Amino acid sequence: MRILIRITGIAWNHPVRMVLAYSSFIASIVFSLVMPLLFRDAINHITETATDRQTWLDPFVNFLLSTFTAAIGDETQRQILLVFALALLFTTVIRGFSDFARTYATDSLSHKVVYDLRNLLYDKLQHLSFAFHDKEHTGNLMSKATSDIEAVRRFVNMGLIRSLEVMILVVLITSLLLALNWQLALISLVFVPFLVVRSSLVLGKLRAMWLHVQEVMGELTTKLQENLVGIHVVKAFASEEYEKRNYDRKAQELRQLYYKSERLQGVNSSWLTLYFTLALGLILWYGGWEVIRGNLTPGGLAAFILLLNRLTFPIRASAQIINSFARAISSGRRLFEVLDAQSPVEEKSDASVMPRGEGHVRFDQVSFSYDSRVPALKEVSIDAAPGQVTAILGAPGSGKSTIVNLLPRFYDVTAGSISIDGQDVRDFTLQSLRHNVGIVQQDVYLFSATIRDNIAYGVVNATHEDVVRAAKIAQLDGHIMSLPDGYDTWVGERGATLSGGQRQRLSIARTILIDPPVLILDDSTSSVDVETERLIHEAMAEVVKGRTTFVIAHRLSTVRQADLILVLRDGKIVEQGTHQELVNQGGIYQEIYELQLRPQEEVMLDAVVAGDNGGDN
Repeated sequence: MRILIRITGIAWNHPVRMVLAYSSFIASIVFSLVMPLLFRDAINHITETATDRQTWLDPFVNFLLSTFTAAIGDETQRQILLVFALALLFTTVIRGFSDFARTYATDSLSHKVVYDLRNLLYDKLQHLSFAFHDKEHTGNLMSKATSDIEAVRRFVNMGLIRSLEVMILVVLITSLLLALNWQLALISLVFVPFLVVRSSLVLGKLRAMWLHVQEVMGELTTKLQENLVGIHVVKAFASEEYEKRNYDRKAQELRQLYYKSERLQGVNSSWLTLYFTLALGLILWYGGWEVIRGNLTPGGLAAFILLLNRLTFPIRASAQIINSFARAISSGRRLFEVLDAQSPVEEKSDASVMPRGEGHVRFDQVSFSYDSRVPALKEVSIDAAPGQVTAILGAPGSGKSTIVNLLPRFYDVTAGSISIDGQDVRDFTLQSLRHNVGIVQQDVYLFSATIRDNIAYGVVNATHEDVVRAAKIAQLDGHIMSLPDGYDTWVGERGATLSGGQRQRLSIARTILIDPPVLILDDSTSSVDVETERLIHEAMAEVVKGRTTFVIAHRLSTVRQADLILVLRDGKIVEQGTHQELVNQGGIYQEIYELQLRPQEEVMLDAVVAGDNGGDN
């Protein structure tokens, strides 16, 4: 119930549409209930068996009669019938306008609520830290942003508005039925307690069922998303049939869940129809007997049946309303799990905007763990002065990437502190901090946009000249200009139209354009050949000057030029110094140098010699 109250609270952010929806359906109800009473008096007048008995709505009917007869003249039989016809036409038109207003207000309100929820969800996902996204599947989040939000829209449309309409309609119709003939009313309502109990049981089953449906839908979307992203791997290993079988099993599970829910709703709807049919049969039998005995007029019986028929709408709609409530509870729960999620990385309320400083970075006894059991870093201390290049080496899982992820606060330290220019990074706004810490990531992501847009991403006011300058530094300008559309060339999904080295250089250009005082290169030359790597490092020699640079690399060219080399093992700094100092120590770095870096040195030397010979020719 708390979830439904929260959804209702979002809907009340649009009070005009809420009020219009409620007032219009009340008007529609009133005029729809007047019609059976008009039919009653019309039939009684035709059969000339009208009695002197009056109901509480007869004054309204009499008012219509007096108004129309005053307009058309004497109250002849034909004129009276014309009055009834015009009164029915009038009430029908007004009811039609009311129904239109209700439909418009309800539909527009539901889409307004969905619009608000989509924006809230998207904004929340943008501001949640890496720790949240590490645990969530993309497909599951996509399912929440689509099918779960659609379930909430159906609830606003059908449950939030129609449920109240149904309740008011049932109360008014029941009152009129009792006023017309209380014996017939009791007969017609004899099955109501049974239906109430059954509907409550169905609601409980549907709520649990729809929660499972949405979870399976998220898993199915995840499978589809992973398959499409990894389609090259699937085809490389000829695993199409294996993937089809996996997807089919999950799709079958989802189909069976949908079938069970539809069957449950169908059975419930059938019981409602059976109730109405049995009640109608009893009313025809007993009501006819009452007319024969003179206790009920033919018009009264007709009005009773029309009102009972009007009762079929709320009875039949109740199945859909129950379903919308069940889906909204399960889907709302999934949505609010995201909206209520607390990011481990929170911005202080009084956080200041970080100016562009010198970039003096200090790690002071920093410890960090992704969970409470396994520490990723243990009391790491680093002092990186402006203009200093710090290379970080170590085996996979030693904590290299963790260090550079803590600096822009993708995660927050568990213990210790990180400062830039003497001020804790937690004192700055996240946006200003990350504009001062540029990152060239190992896993390059490019958007489906032009090359210019991808390079200028994050720099709104970047000019074309700025983009070209960054591309030249990253040794990408020559390739771009060789393309038919140049910088307006469209990059395919995830940069599929570019090679690995080109994507890496585009990422470098994108970071250079930000012009940050602190630069992080997360193995940024891993996807380029040796010759391109040499050219990139030569071009970036000027860029690195004056910046505090952290490099995670496995190639000699970067490591040898570093002012400080840190060697990590199990989250600790076990060796640090310059290249020559660490080689002379004969420790872990010397082993890495002999096994990995020295062969690279020979390859790089061959590339330089080849380049020089080419220049002589």
